Amino acid sequence: MTRLIAGDIGGTKTTLQLVEVAEGKATLNTLYQASYPSQEFRDLVPIVQQFFVEAKQELSEQYLPETACFAIAGLVVNQTSHSTNLSWFLDAQRLERELEMSSVSLINDFAAVSYGVLGLEASDLETLQAGQIQGNAPIGIIGAGTGLGEGFLVPQASGYEVFATEGGHTDFAPRSEREFQLLEYLQNKLNLNHVSVERVVSGQGIVAIYQFLRDRAFASESPQVAEVVRRWEQQPEHSEKKKDPAATISQAAWEGSDRLSEMTMQMFIEAYAAESGNLALKLLPYGGLYITGGIAPKNLPLIQKSSFLEVFKQKGRLSPALEGVPIHVVLNTQVGLLGSVRYALGN
Repeated sequence: MTRLIAGDIGGTKTTLQLVEVAEGKATLNTLYQASYPSQEFRDLVPIVQQFFVEAKQELSEQYLPETACFAIAGLVVNQTSHSTNLSWFLDAQRLERELEMSSVSLINDFAAVSYGVLGLEASDLETLQAGQIQGNAPIGIIGAGTGLGEGFLVPQASGYEVFATEGGHTDFAPRSEREFQLLEYLQNKLNLNHVSVERVVSGQGIVAIYQFLRDRAFASESPQVAEVVRRWEQQPEHSEKKKDPAATISQAAWEGSDRLSEMTMQMFIEAYAAESGNLALKLLPYGGLYITGGIAPKNLPLIQKSSFLEVFKQKGRLSPALEGVPIHVVLNTQVGLLGSVRYALGN
């Protein structure tokens, strides 16, 4: 029997899972799982230590696994990582010492998602476009949440090789006059020359689009949403309690209770679709394009009734090439944890 810790370390929350795997079996038994607000901790170590204490209380038995795999929202180089949306610096060797574990692995969060996609069931997916699947073609991964992640898998003789990328930090490419205005707005507001696509296609992007449309008077605010956004804007930039109002905006959009929120989500979804199409053109992922992250499954009805597929395929002369790409929204929000477990077990 193998016991291990799998972790999904995000800018908003850190989720840990104590897993038990029977030797020679593919089935996983989750013994205990908990989530923690990442910003409220100075490092990963105290989170894991608290997790051990809580797991012992819950299970009435102390489990001290020797192996752990943590998926990090950021670049991982030589088993070290500066988290993109946190002030943490993680080093696998230091974690092994401080947590008294024999083996700790760090992988990029979208590498973990990529491994996890290979273990999904049909019930974990909602298909937006059936396409024409090709077993020897790459698989593409894109997912908006706190940030924007992108990755891909290439088929090999023994399975798939996973590649993480930092594609979310490439340039935001406007497609319309309004998007050009958004780019200019963000450049001026943030005093930036380079505006990454993550600034638009993410939870923070939803809020940024809302502010742009509000400040440029494209539509009026409802008092309810305006109050939530104003309260957020008035909080200190690095406040531990500062939680962006993206969820409030998206909820108002699918309820149809706020025109400004509806316009925001329409603009966001179209930008998401355009970037998904950009990734698809670069990879030609006829093995499937998987849309992951926390935003898509929560806003699936909005995506399904939007022009997502139309915008996805608006690539001029190459538009027909994208009609054959299978597109799936991943409904399983624990796909990163699943990938961490698969990686720790040797895929």
